[in-house]
Amino acid sequence: MVIRDLWLMLRPAQWAKNVFVLAGLLFGAKLSDPHALWLGGWAFISFCLVASSVYIVNDITDREQDRLHPIKRERPLARGAVSLATAWLLSLTLLFLGGVVSVALLPRGFWLVLGSYWVLILAYSLALKKRVILDVIVISMGFVLRALGGVVAVDVALSPWLIVCTFTLCLFLGFGKRRCELAVMGGVEEAIRHRPTLGRYTPVLLNHLISITAGLAVITFLLYTMEETKPAPPFPKELLLYTIPLVIYGVFRYAMLIEGGAVTGPTDIIIGDRPFLATLVAWALLAGLIVYKGNEIKDFFERERVVALQKDVAARSPVMPAPDQTGAQNVPPSVSTVGPAGL
Repeated sequence: MVIRDLWLMLRPAQWAKNVFVLAGLLFGAKLSDPHALWLGGWAFISFCLVASSVYIVNDITDREQDRLHPIKRERPLARGAVSLATAWLLSLTLLFLGGVVSVALLPRGFWLVLGSYWVLILAYSLALKKRVILDVIVISMGFVLRALGGVVAVDVALSPWLIVCTFTLCLFLGFGKRRCELAVMGGVEEAIRHRPTLGRYTPVLLNHLISITAGLAVITFLLYTMEETKPAPPFPKELLLYTIPLVIYGVFRYAMLIEGGAVTGPTDIIIGDRPFLATLVAWALLAGLIVYKGNEIKDFFERERVVALQKDVAARSPVMPAPDQTGAQNVPPSVSTVGPAGL
């Protein structure tokens, strides 16, 4: 039972958030590069270890408030299944292992990103989570650092608009999570006892923030697809524009689910809602197709366009009379170049 409780303290379900680390492999067209896969995999593991380390610190500081939450009260520290000394030891061990992996196997730039992530999320756990709006901004910056760490680990070019898109998308997800917490807690007083900032996050305010950030996320994704980056990416990213229906459906589906209060946050939706998961998988497959076969697809349609244009030009051109055997053009019988005989 103790081993299971220690495993639960790592919050393995939350590791799904670290897939942002692998974005560099996809958009850098390096999924077929064994060395890049090796580096990306260890970058993912490093973030999982360090993130779990901070999750434990967060559980230590929030254990009293978690006991008031209908779901979080089942966490090992909240119900007293694990001692504080064991929790601190486990947190420091995970932090040490994450640091060893990054220093031994990954580039120096990755160390800086991972260290910045740890400092940022630790500051959130100890103080910044008590600041309204700033708490969600800090969480979103953590996702940006995940994506940046993956890019640095596999050494690919980074689009500024992709960073902005990641940030605005995570703002949308973060405010959505606050909306979930309000719905799950039921009453405002109970919500405040669990998380003091929820007293200032009213449903009306959160609905406005969710609407704004949802629009920003979609717009910045469109700007990323249409941006001319230098150096140019290894695939025609303008084709990602055709995935926008999936993007919009996913955003709207998430907004609908959090409004109902049946989920506790993004992780529950990703894991538990089949339509949302199917949309996410479909977008990933289509994006992968564009990254790895996009140039071939674009060339095919370009050739088809040129052939169609040539056929159209040929159809509009006048038909010239065919030349006779002497090389002169045939003249219709009704037209004569010689006058009547005897004149």
